[in-house]
Amino acid sequence: MKPTILLTGRTGQLGSELSRLLPKLGEVIAPERNELDLREPEKIREIMRNAKPQVVVNAAAYTAVDAAETDEAAASIVNAEAPRLLALEAKKLGALLVHFSTDYVFDGSKTSPYLETDSPNPINSYGRTKLAGEEAIRNSGVSHLIFRTSWVYATHGKNFLRTILRLATEREELKIVADQAGAPTCAFDLAEATTKIVDGIVAAPNSELAFQRLAGTYHMTAAGQTTWYEFAKAILKEASRAPKDLPWLTSATNARPIIARRVLPISTGEFRSPTRRPAYSVLSNAHLLQQFGATLPDWRIQVQRCFSASTR
Repeated sequence: MKPTILLTGRTGQLGSELSRLLPKLGEVIAPERNELDLREPEKIREIMRNAKPQVVVNAAAYTAVDAAETDEAAASIVNAEAPRLLALEAKKLGALLVHFSTDYVFDGSKTSPYLETDSPNPINSYGRTKLAGEEAIRNSGVSHLIFRTSWVYATHGKNFLRTILRLATEREELKIVADQAGAPTCAFDLAEATTKIVDGIVAAPNSELAFQRLAGTYHMTAAGQTTWYEFAKAILKEASRAPKDLPWLTSATNARPIIARRVLPISTGEFRSPTRRPAYSVLSNAHLLQQFGATLPDWRIQVQRCFSASTR
């Protein structure tokens, strides 16, 4: 029997990709925001108790990193309190909770990829609220999969990929931070890997035991690493040779030509952001590969795929 799956954040970068893939596994209930506002506890309880899902996939989050610095309470409601309530309700139903977290739970002091066993130490409000959400889920006792990812982007929504393309139509010179390292991860690849993992668990002969055996925290990012500066250069390189009638690209540039001719590296200090960001937040995906045999493509390949004629 196929499971009932409750998906939150259906209109977000990741949620929209999951909403296309998860129906392969079972019936997907994906409420609109006016039906399920994660800032309203009673809405969460009502939806969970009416839907009675076997799997809950929480793709919703407060991701405005700079805004979180001035209103950590608002970020905490969505990133910490809502996951806590989802976890408690899922626990009562015996459901599996799939939740997405971030590389920003780490402070960036390492120089080698972070492991799941490394101690978190967030240095900004966004990271603190996401860590609080992780801890609430673990403390609830629900069977869960927490996937930490990084630098998520998509061909839709508000993200670095589309911002660079827009700026490239407005300026001949772009100045991009070159001293922060991470792994840009495409939302489609993240959703595809998540769907395959969940499918393997719910299709197991005894899915409840599989839930319990595989529950835990995993890192799930693109392979490889880069900087925002190199990422920006890769985006413009692919844009220069992409099909001119690529719909999402036309949307990102407002059908205007790219006029940027130079991309210059700058330091974090020169960028003058109100938010402290980890200098190094590369995550090791070894545990994910060991437990699920899952691996995501190299970040360069993911960028290339976005600009192909057969863009998903």
